[in-house]
Amino acid sequence: MHALSVHHVTVKPEEILRENFAPWVLDLGLVVEEVGDGTAVLRLPWSDRLAREGGALSGQALMAAADTAVVIAVSGAKGGFVPMTTVQLSTSFQRPVVGRDVLVAVELTKLGRTLAFAEIGMTADSKTVAHASAVYAIIG
Repeated sequence: MHALSVHHVTVKPEEILRENFAPWVLDLGLVVEEVGDGTAVLRLPWSDRLAREGGALSGQALMAAADTAVVIAVSGAKGGFVPMTTVQLSTSFQRPVVGRDVLVAVELTKLGRTLAFAEIGMTADSKTVAHASAVYAIIG
């Protein structure tokens, strides 16, 4: 169990995932590798279940992983989970992923009272496979 102390609150990313995400998101098998103050790295493990016809990882799985990773990064920066919702998520797919895990690295470029802006890099074997930009509305 990973835990991170931020602002005297212990953030337990696995609990945030388990308690705030739909079962199909949990089925992605995301593993929280690290959480910092405004950063997060999650691992999306390879699974044939996430592959599309032709054998490459589906874009939908990558986008869901990126979206989820931003919630973990915001939670780390805020010292715990706060209600939020995706306002915008734009993803560029650069190369196919076959049979490899993907590291999803988030950096919050701005975290305000009501909005969070994030850049998300997705890599497999240290090569960029996709990049996303996201804007979130912080509700609580």
